[in-house]
Amino acid sequence: MDARLTFTTGTDAPKSFKHLMAAGRVLTEGPLPAGLQELIALRVSQINGCAVCIDMHTKEAADAGESAVRLHLVAAWREATVFTEAERAALELAEEGTRVADAATGVSDAVWARAAAHYDEEHLTALVLLVSFMNMVNRLNILTRQPAGDYVPGQFR
Repeated sequence: MDARLTFTTGTDAPKSFKHLMAAGRVLTEGPLPAGLQELIALRVSQINGCAVCIDMHTKEAADAGESAVRLHLVAAWREATVFTEAERAALELAEEGTRVADAATGVSDAVWARAAAHYDEEHLTALVLLVSFMNMVNRLNILTRQPAGDYVPGQFR
């Protein structure tokens, strides 16, 4: 499969893509542990069906020390016993923040309260920005049919 667009070529594409990737790098430097960031990015990408991001974040999560068991179970985190309560709250927030069209009210007060019980304002801000960023890049990749499978951990650092 060939991509419809290549973000690194063209007149304006390199400049705008460079800025988007810079924003993504800033998010990775935030207060959330790398493993949690990758689990959140992976779950959002699974929900959206973004193959290139699933490829990337599975590999980055493994590179950050996540176990194969946790990576395999992130899609069914509610039934899995391998996630902490804080991770579960973050995954739940990520899911509701991604499925906004499925829940007419967006993120419920109960889900927000569970996340706020584990994360301070700085961490909640980082979670919200990460979920939003991932939804954006998932859509960019899906719209342009970016192929998956060749990602190497650290490729965009």
